[in-house]
Amino acid sequence: MAEAKGPLDGIRVLDLGRHQAGPRAAQVLARMGAEVIKLERLGGEETRYHAPWVRKQSAYWVQYNSGKKSLSIDLRKEEGKEILRELVKVSDVLVQNFRPGTIAAMGFGYDVLKELNPRMIMVNVSAYGQFGPYKDQIGYDPIGQVMSGIAMVTGPEGSPPIRAGVPIIDRTTALHSAIGALAALHERETSGEGQSIDCCLADTGYSYTEIPITAYHGAQIEPIRGGSENAPPSGTYPCKDGWVLVSAGDQHHWHRVCNALGKPEWLEDPRFMTRQDRGANRQPILDRLNEMLSDLTMKEAIAHFTQHDITAAPVNTIAQAAVDPHPWERRAMVEVPDFLAGSIAVSGDFWHFSRTPAVVGTTPQVGEHNEDVLGGILGLSDDRIAELYEGNVISTRHEYDEVPG
Repeated sequence: MAEAKGPLDGIRVLDLGRHQAGPRAAQVLARMGAEVIKLERLGGEETRYHAPWVRKQSAYWVQYNSGKKSLSIDLRKEEGKEILRELVKVSDVLVQNFRPGTIAAMGFGYDVLKELNPRMIMVNVSAYGQFGPYKDQIGYDPIGQVMSGIAMVTGPEGSPPIRAGVPIIDRTTALHSAIGALAALHERETSGEGQSIDCCLADTGYSYTEIPITAYHGAQIEPIRGGSENAPPSGTYPCKDGWVLVSAGDQHHWHRVCNALGKPEWLEDPRFMTRQDRGANRQPILDRLNEMLSDLTMKEAIAHFTQHDITAAPVNTIAQAAVDPHPWERRAMVEVPDFLAGSIAVSGDFWHFSRTPAVVGTTPQVGEHNEDVLGGILGLSDDRIAELYEGNVISTRHEYDEVPG
């Protein structure tokens, strides 16, 4: 029986991305079976050497670049540029996240790509977009969290701005970019033409605050920070050995809450008849909830509320999340062989296609696929490839000797 292939088998992607949003977008396509060629500077893209490290391997780098091929190339040299031009002719998608204008200055704006390959789809990822009032400013994940208001609706009222502890803007922008590429690939089947796509971190931030912004734009309603207007129980609460999430603020949950808290009489209590009533009279509910949780472990509390068909989950530390069976059984996290660490955990399969499974590959060494790409795809001779090595146009040089561990 033939080995199953991912749904994007046969699609070739050129990844000129750096750091997170661009490379993650390309990696999503790799997970779906596309051949993704990472074009990285000589010595390797700088985030190869970012902490934290697992036996000298960057836990940062592997999350965005596992499953790709590596072509280590100097795109400042004309010979490097010519190789990229030839790759554009035989590829489907190019992903880049340089500052707007940079890729055009390098000689690879969309007008050039379209002339080389009319079917090429170009995915442009940036901080503020290819147009708009701030397009010339640089930025990373945090700009999307702060300018959109996320940091000022997170945490309790009166606290300073609070950012998420993980790069939610980069990750979501990567998904927006990958979705755009998929849609463009589908449309190309009809039109026969490629197109350019413009995704940015700032837009992604606003996608998170779209509800409160709509409320303010239309009715000047400002949200209460920390969601304190929500009817309890709807939040995180302490128990004997940690914290748990209990979320059951909707009206149809209330009878379950009353039974779970051992207070069936509250169903007829006028203080708690509606969500608004429960929000205004929250303290008795919170007092009873905290009294119950003080005698329960996280596991016991979750079991209790689950028995009553109420959403409950552990508030895990990273150490607890890492040993939870869910991501390993679901293959959201997968351990793969690694040329430095021996093996390492990477993000895995988030789709579980029934016929065309996700492809979770290993992390490439610097320039590991130079010959594969230049000889196998472009048909360059061994002698020509040797000349490119000698001219320092391509390389397998790395900087891992400087990494701790």
